[in-house]
Amino acid sequence: MGTSWSAHVMAPPGAAPSVLEGLQRQLDLVVAQMSHWERDSNLSRFNSAPAGNWHRLPEAFFTVLSYALEVAEASGGAYDPCAGALVNAWGFGARQRYNEVNFYAPLPAATQAIVARADRQRLQLDHASRRALQPGGVQIDLSSVAKGYAVDLLARCLEAQGLFHYLVEIGGELRGAGTKADGQPWWVELEGVPGAAGVGGDGAGPATVALHGLAVATSGDYRRYFEHGGQRASHTLDPRSGAPIRNHVASVTVLHAECMAADALSTALSVLGPDEGLALAEKQLLAARFLLRHDGGLREVVSTAYEELLQ
Repeated sequence: MGTSWSAHVMAPPGAAPSVLEGLQRQLDLVVAQMSHWERDSNLSRFNSAPAGNWHRLPEAFFTVLSYALEVAEASGGAYDPCAGALVNAWGFGARQRYNEVNFYAPLPAATQAIVARADRQRLQLDHASRRALQPGGVQIDLSSVAKGYAVDLLARCLEAQGLFHYLVEIGGELRGAGTKADGQPWWVELEGVPGAAGVGGDGAGPATVALHGLAVATSGDYRRYFEHGGQRASHTLDPRSGAPIRNHVASVTVLHAECMAADALSTALSVLGPDEGLALAEKQLLAARFLLRHDGGLREVVSTAYEELLQ
């Protein structure tokens, strides 16, 4: 998945090898099915398939893709798992990346042509048979949801073994349950924005939350970006415009029972921005925290559910 993972587990002595083996199996499953880094993954094979072929997808892949399409619908297209061609064009895919020699940012005409193709509308799913139609050229990219799903798999794997006290993490997305040996919950500090001057506005600043049956995911414009035309070209792209977001959002953190949901929704809210994004968070009762770039620093805007969660 192009990142690291970790697990802190309260387990009986001698349980580590079997626990680790079980966790690794879950990670291997996600990589084999949904990685765009692996050329032989189910996702990569679908993306490179010729037009007009139906593909029966593995259960996990189909589950994640179906959920991602639900978020796409709810966000009015601000989130799009079929935006892989845009991701690749901007150098944030697995190959020909933005930090490699001979990379050039795409011309507006090229990205507009991709947007005009409306790949998400061309993709077809058959839920009864768990199949997907490759209409030609559709590039699925689940990098903003598959890590969260993998975190959920790790949690379920531990619970299936009778282990209910843990903190699991992949690429900064976390899910925790139970308590540590000292009886304290798994306290985590919400991810901040490196190099930012501080947080002001309606919020209090750095926040610490207890992941007691909760997951947390953050989408930030500082994770992968390059300077283009005097502006920050973030890896968070707006599928509707075909360009990196320009809405002053530095990061969005979402707390949710499921990490898959927190992962996808944090990206969707980042693209929607502080107004539309906050409206969607309120509509869906999401615990969301926006950090906005403002006057050389940061301004915090949070949803009602977030305020209630941290009280």
